[in-house]
Amino acid sequence: MKYPRINAQVEQRTGDGILEEFRVEFLECWHRLPNKGFFLVLLAVWLALFQFIGNATRGYVKTASLYYWMYDAFGARNGNLWESDGAAAVLMPFVVLWLFWAKRRQLLALDLGLWAPGLVLVLLGLMMHFLGFWVQLTYISVVGLFVGLYGLTGLTWGLSWLRASFFPFFLFIFCLPLGTLTIPITFRLSLMASWLCQHLCHYVVALDVIRQGTTLSDPAIPFRFDVAAACSGIRSLYATMALSLIFGFIFFRTWWRRLLMILAAFPLAVMGNVLRLMTIVLAAEIGGSQAAGEKVHEGGPLGIYSLLPYVPAFVGLFLMERYLREKPQRPARTVKAGHRQIAEGEKESKTHVAAEVTRL
Repeated sequence: MKYPRINAQVEQRTGDGILEEFRVEFLECWHRLPNKGFFLVLLAVWLALFQFIGNATRGYVKTASLYYWMYDAFGARNGNLWESDGAAAVLMPFVVLWLFWAKRRQLLALDLGLWAPGLVLVLLGLMMHFLGFWVQLTYISVVGLFVGLYGLTGLTWGLSWLRASFFPFFLFIFCLPLGTLTIPITFRLSLMASWLCQHLCHYVVALDVIRQGTTLSDPAIPFRFDVAAACSGIRSLYATMALSLIFGFIFFRTWWRRLLMILAAFPLAVMGNVLRLMTIVLAAEIGGSQAAGEKVHEGGPLGIYSLLPYVPAFVGLFLMERYLREKPQRPARTVKAGHRQIAEGEKESKTHVAAEVTRL
């Protein structure tokens, strides 16, 4: 009976050690970061502006806060936020903070200091917000929020900081609620996914599935599934694009490799959605009813079937990272310097031997 207690104490000490290490590391980085008080004051003023004068449209969301408007635009009004299209947007700020923490040594090694031209980006973000507020297009204000925030970091820590932090900040693009702007994309994704699913059913598993637009049916069962906008794969496309960006900028330094990773997000997302549609159709065919397919559509036990669209994305990105992995470059100058030192050492040893022979 003593062993579980000992194991629990060891695990608790290990966890405490990790937290203590993080605390020490955080305090060290905090002390090394210059102008942090100046930045925090500007940050508070900037965030307060969008809290109290952030939204001019009061028709659907009666609030002056841009943050609450974004919360509602992501689909929180219709139910669970984590099941809406804005789930990735909620997680993205935490991903950006984690990437900043991962790059902390690189950022702190830069020549950090006040940089007046950074005020241009702040003014640009402010102008975008005023434009969006005036014409009542809140999407423009959201872009202005992040552009101005990026400019505040440049104003506080300089141009080198802006260059090094561009990638983490770029991920905030996934925090832009697109809403109805995605309809042209979701409609084409639905058409493509339903077309591919029908052809796979015909030529691979020999099922007589009929497609009408974005609707898949089989009169013999019968079942009828409509690939609506929510089932078009737009959520998996968001997640796959975010993963491909993170993979590309973390593991690669050449731009063509990064571009390949980003472009791979589109076919991988489509493959994932087709896999999910095929699973729904096969479940309906095997179960002999539409209810069997709807169980898969609902997510199954613990929502395990909802993760199917992400399987090709994860597997494909890992395989691409392994295939495109950059080989470590040999430092040519160091090698040449080493050969030069060896040659000089051999020359000195030969001279020393000749001197000893002469002395003898």
